[in-house]
Amino acid sequence: MTKSAVLTAKRRPAKHAVLIFFGLLMLYPLLWMLKSSFTPENQIFENFGLIPGEVTLENYVKGWNSGEGLAFVGYLLNSLLIVVGCLAGNLISCSLAAYAFARQNFKMKKIFFALMLAGIMLPYHVVAIPQYIMFSSTGLVGTTFLPLIIPKFLATDAFFIFLMVQFLRGIPKELDEAASIDGAGMIRTFWSVILPLMRPALVTTSIFTFIWTWNDFFAPLIYLTVPESYTVALGLNSLLDSQTASGLGPLFAMSVITLIPIFLFFLFAQKHLVQGIATTGSKG
Repeated sequence: MTKSAVLTAKRRPAKHAVLIFFGLLMLYPLLWMLKSSFTPENQIFENFGLIPGEVTLENYVKGWNSGEGLAFVGYLLNSLLIVVGCLAGNLISCSLAAYAFARQNFKMKKIFFALMLAGIMLPYHVVAIPQYIMFSSTGLVGTTFLPLIIPKFLATDAFFIFLMVQFLRGIPKELDEAASIDGAGMIRTFWSVILPLMRPALVTTSIFTFIWTWNDFFAPLIYLTVPESYTVALGLNSLLDSQTASGLGPLFAMSVITLIPIFLFFLFAQKHLVQGIATTGSKG
């Protein structure tokens, strides 16, 4: 055993200890919120440890049955409906746009691709006002989820287009040529040949779309004005009384519940997420 190998072996426990410490440090707020969700509301700030002195389900019962004209399950269903619509929109529109940029030749292709890349650098808040005015003029602002879903079907998330373009650059173009020789057109080639090979990029897009849409607060805040149409983010905000600072217990309890779908979705798709990021990041 060489001297360097011995030094590495001696340093390994120290490195692991440091990583475990910082890992627990980052997890502490989440674990404390979980503990607080089972703690009576008047005792939440009496104990900053991770073991509750008194365990109760009152926060979960109160949070689940609270809401401005709607139980919390309604907020979950609203968010789920919006997420499904945004997932479908991004997967369809972004994959088609990426296929066009990566495989097709058309006039001003490089210019359009550059404009698309510029869209990645453009904050959402820049286009929020003109987009709101546009949807408001059509009468879609208020109770309908369409202002949150329609933009996804127009390939407005440039980040996902770029991600898929990078992935497609790693797929041999000979596959397209072989499909063309067999008589397949552009759409058939995309549907039968390219799309099945894009699975890692599609899963990565699905995960990020799910997380960003589920946690989004700003867009639902400006487009959804009726409590019955609130998402989980707006529902959590309605649980807290800003004047008296009450409602922290139900807020923590419902926050834990809203984390479960994200955790499960990520747990089952993490393998494809790592594969998608690795493959798209290595293409140039």
